[in-house]
Amino acid sequence: MTDVIDSLSTGGALSGWRFSVAPMMDWTDRNCRSFHRVLSARARLYSEMVTTGAVLHGDRERLLGFSAAEHPVALQLGGSDPAALAASARIGADFGYDEINLNVGCPSDRVQEGRFGACLMREPALVGDCVAAMKAAVSVPVTVKCRIGVDDQDPEAALDALVSAVRRAGVDGLVVHARKAWLKGLSPKENRDVPPLDYGRVARLKAGHPDLPVALNGGVADVAQALGLLEQVDGVMVGRAAYSDPAILLDVDPLLFGEPAPAADPFAAIEVFAPTIAAGLEGGLRLHAFTRHMLGLFNGRPGARAFRRHLATAGVAPDAGLATLHEAVAKVSREWQFAPPSGQAA
Repeated sequence: MTDVIDSLSTGGALSGWRFSVAPMMDWTDRNCRSFHRVLSARARLYSEMVTTGAVLHGDRERLLGFSAAEHPVALQLGGSDPAALAASARIGADFGYDEINLNVGCPSDRVQEGRFGACLMREPALVGDCVAAMKAAVSVPVTVKCRIGVDDQDPEAALDALVSAVRRAGVDGLVVHARKAWLKGLSPKENRDVPPLDYGRVARLKAGHPDLPVALNGGVADVAQALGLLEQVDGVMVGRAAYSDPAILLDVDPLLFGEPAPAADPFAAIEVFAPTIAAGLEGGLRLHAFTRHMLGLFNGRPGARAFRRHLATAGVAPDAGLATLHEAVAKVSREWQFAPPSGQAA
């Protein structure tokens, strides 16, 4: 068990897996990940889900490209054909991703029509075949992100069946969203909130598989909560909280890895990120491509609403630049004291 945790938190194949930011469609693009990296050097970052069809036939640089500064970063794939997944995993590994993750948790109608995502919880043998094919194709870790079950499945039996299949295939780790997915009757948004959380089911899974890296996802609001959950699992994956309130990522390195954060506070984080924004603007991107991921950075601080409003109006203009961002930042009070994590000097 100690060896597993050491691998997750230090220099092993899944370094940084102790805390990760979830793959989120339309959110965790390369600009978002680059921003999150200036808040935490150690958190593992994930791409948006990319389907095998897009990887094999689409614009790979646009879909898969990322900067070296984003490491450790994982590619999440969507698909159910073992050969297509193996080919896509190989392409992802060639791009330099540190991990390939298979989506077995997304409940959207589009995903169901393509026979991948959460509906694969009903086909554990196929998921095992997919993992085996991917493992044979790449040397980087292959992991699975799943739910505890779908629809009327018994979460005990459903999750055990999936884990047995992927373990036989040699899976390197499992991220479990601790909710069922209801494929009929709930929207993807409702599936993130309505089905009740069952952290106990994930803890029992980990207890039964002490040598399998298991991360928990779902409903985690901040790093302090993640720290408590790490008493039962190897890793915690945070989704919407890390996106809507990105300043919580400043706690990751000090609290979970015993290292200082890359930036002292949200103001410093913007200055650290400014050269990346400038390079993107010179390359033809608009300011909004970056600042849309930053809107929640000053949540709770006087002036946060004015910051968001300025970026939502002036920040979307074709000629908006770093000066526009600095105008927005100037609306935020610097008198409010940023509280560093416990044990770290202010």
